Amino acid sequence: MRTALDTNIVSPVWSGAPQAATIVAQLSKARAEGALVVSAPVFIELSAVPGLNVQFVRKALAEMAIAIDFDTGEDIWQLAATSFAGYAIRRFNSGGGSPKRLLADFVIASHALLRADRFMTLDTNRYAIDFPNLRLF
Repeated sequence: MRTALDTNIVSPVWSGAPQAATIVAQLSKARAEGALVVSAPVFIELSAVPGLNVQFVRKALAEMAIAIDFDTGEDIWQLAATSFAGYAIRRFNSGGGSPKRLLADFVIASHALLRADRFMTLDTNRYAIDFPNLRLF
């Protein structure tokens, strides 16, 4: 069982946020069931957190037994494009105007759907409409 992780799962652990203990317990459960992985966009987002850098993120992920998957192939980009376009059309048709969600979220979810068995995020509702087949942890 391969679990893809969202940025909002890893960063609270490193910052000591109030929900960190709960997240660590969930990560332990997921790790006991298989591999943990972050996509390239999650790696980039983590590297941009104030006070962190690429070297720290690489080392900390390795210490947590979390792999970085830099393989963001054409299939992931195609799914992200299709999903983002559908979202943009729904938002426009609802009178909401221009898209407000970040494209990176669609690439991250597409990676989770195509390269992992499930996705761990704190924003489960955010992905339900655009990725109905995405199995959430």
